[in-house]
Amino acid sequence: MEKTEFFREARSDLTGPLAGLRVLEACTTWAGPHCAALLGDFGADVIKVELPGGEVARRLPPFLPGHDKVSAFNATVNRNKRSLTLDLRKPEGRDVFLRLAAKSDFVVENFRPGTLTGWGLGYADVRRARADVIYVSISGFGQFGPDHDRAGYDPIAQARSGYMSLNGQPDGGPTKSANWLADNLGGMHAALAALAALAHRTRTGEGQHIDIALLDAMLATSDANPTIGASGLPLERWGNEFSFCAPASAYRCADGWIYMGVLLDSHWKILARVLGRPDLCDCDEFALTAQRVANRAEANRLVSEFCAARSVAEAERLFAGAGLTAGAVRTYAESARDPHVLARDMLQNVAQEDGRPAPIIGPAAKLSRTPLRVRTGAPALGAHVDEILAELGIDADERAKLRDAGIV
Repeated sequence: MEKTEFFREARSDLTGPLAGLRVLEACTTWAGPHCAALLGDFGADVIKVELPGGEVARRLPPFLPGHDKVSAFNATVNRNKRSLTLDLRKPEGRDVFLRLAAKSDFVVENFRPGTLTGWGLGYADVRRARADVIYVSISGFGQFGPDHDRAGYDPIAQARSGYMSLNGQPDGGPTKSANWLADNLGGMHAALAALAALAHRTRTGEGQHIDIALLDAMLATSDANPTIGASGLPLERWGNEFSFCAPASAYRCADGWIYMGVLLDSHWKILARVLGRPDLCDCDEFALTAQRVANRAEANRLVSEFCAARSVAEAERLFAGAGLTAGAVRTYAESARDPHVLARDMLQNVAQEDGRPAPIIGPAAKLSRTPLRVRTGAPALGAHVDEILAELGIDADERAKLRDAGIV
């Protein structure tokens, strides 16, 4: 299918399927901002509230080359938002936040449990401002449970969940993921729950409080491993391989690495022919999955020798051309230049707060009727203070007083 055919009925008059809905975000760093960014990608109006000094992501390196101190992380996770500085610790700031909450469909926060309640901005407080609000709380360990009040960051959730114990090479130590996996999963589960709560509210008129723990998000997205562990069955670290199939791994080619794997017996027959060994299609050592698993080392040797004599491009062409799953192991820089990645709009040149463009990650979902895009780059700190406060009916004199008091 051509891209134009997929989007042939696309509307251009909407920001996305959540057009007309508002998200009020009081978050820092990644999990909460990621949730709000996803809702913003889907077309919601996201107002990001930061303390006057700005949130942590603005100060995290690396900074984009050619830009004046624009953090790559901030530019990525705070796309499609408006910025309001507001000191939530002061009564005047609290009152403005509640006025905004009264006009917002979602409130997203990821402070340590109890923090916003102590500021008079917990779920019960916001609910008084808007009874049907969908209030999303994201934290390390959740709003209840023995450890609910513990501080918890992404790698702690990876460690506590069991994920870190299985990640890495078999002969290595526990290894965290290369990205903020718990934060990303927490943000995605939060956005999914918010949309489910929105559907419920549409039917019943009821809002609710959503509690997302990074630990829970890791466990919920760990395949069957928690069930296997709870059942007393062994779990081993397999690195690039799998316990239940072979061959499947990263193999070194003459000029790089390729990943390929065989899961089905029918695929082994195809692979044997690609390797130039049709005699192995139905032999007792490799024909069935259990046989290949038992002879894993030899199966890997056959593929390794085939790949070592070829370039990555040639090996990928031969495997993929035969209908086998295979892909070059690329750096993120190489992936960013991939014509397929670019055709899917996964990197979009978007103007940043300094007016210069930068390649920003695009939405993963493709919606044919209400297309998604990065409409605006991450805003400068407080860029929309006057605009947002004016929407609340706060005039220029009152805004000046709030500035003088350090509230905005």
